[in-house]
Amino acid sequence: MLAVLKSERLLFAALVAAIAGFVLEHPLLEMGQVASLVGAAALVGAIVLASMRVAHHAEVLAAKVGDPYGTMILTLSAVLVEVIILAIMMTGESSPTLVRDTIYSAVMLDINGILGLAALLGGLKHGEQPYNDNSARTYSVMILTAMGISMVVPEFVPAARWHFYSAFTIGAMIMLYTLFLRMQVGVHSYFFSYSYPRARSDGIDDAGEPDEPVLPSIVILLIGVVLIGALAEIMSGLLTSGLKGSGAPPAVAAIVVAAISASPEIMTAMRAALANRMQAVVNIALGASLSTVILTVPVMEAIALYTGQPFIMAMSPVQTVMVAITLIVAAINLNDGQTNAIEGMTHFVLFSTFVMLSAIGL
Repeated sequence: MLAVLKSERLLFAALVAAIAGFVLEHPLLEMGQVASLVGAAALVGAIVLASMRVAHHAEVLAAKVGDPYGTMILTLSAVLVEVIILAIMMTGESSPTLVRDTIYSAVMLDINGILGLAALLGGLKHGEQPYNDNSARTYSVMILTAMGISMVVPEFVPAARWHFYSAFTIGAMIMLYTLFLRMQVGVHSYFFSYSYPRARSDGIDDAGEPDEPVLPSIVILLIGVVLIGALAEIMSGLLTSGLKGSGAPPAVAAIVVAAISASPEIMTAMRAALANRMQAVVNIALGASLSTVILTVPVMEAIALYTGQPFIMAMSPVQTVMVAITLIVAAINLNDGQTNAIEGMTHFVLFSTFVMLSAIGL
């Protein structure tokens, strides 16, 4: 028991931050924008600490069940964190484009940031890195379909009939993900795995100690998710107050949410790439992008229908162009079953472009 408590010191630090945030929230709000932003930044750090422990215990479970279940657990845990934070932030004074911008930011971060940096670093160390190209094609076409239905077509839906299309979108995302899950864990599960020489069965390098018990990981994972929700509720109020009237780009809050949910995946993907296990990187980066779109959209659309207040889901022209370029580049790069540093650099440059466009308010 003492060893478990010691290993969860990051989670205890996040708990202390949550208590401090609860006590100091109103004093910080009364002290003005700078204090609110400092407090929000501290809570973001605490959320990252908690999400790291959630990711670790998701990796322990992933190591027990192996791929494709392993990376599915990892990506679903990250998306759960993202949905909780979004749902909490949308209850306050938030931008009507927050959901759209967060999903867009997450896709840019996952495909161009995580996959690009991992392929770049892994390519510089190992040269060409093999993976199962069936997985890349399946993920890419699913991401394109899901984003097209939920974030491009809404631009042409009359405002008076948004609720009809919103209900349709929920049904379409559920049907897509149901079939995808059946493929991923059923007859086509081999699409999402790759047989490495002397490979471990989990598909994720050093995901967790083999003797770590499963039950404590499940309990701690659930506790971590609840703690993240509490931290997010306090952080949301401080961040909104701190950004109000500051002139900061409107997408800052969305990028913060996307970065929080992706932070554990970044470290896992980098470890896998440096260990020459690119299949895990592809599953994490593209799987996280798909899960973000196909799971976040129906949850948030359901909230919109319940409250009667629609979100702006249609991407801006710049966002649409960036997503189109990203998916075209991914389709070309991930078509031959091997990645290299040049392919990684192309995606990382696209990620840098996304950061620059966000900084200038586009």
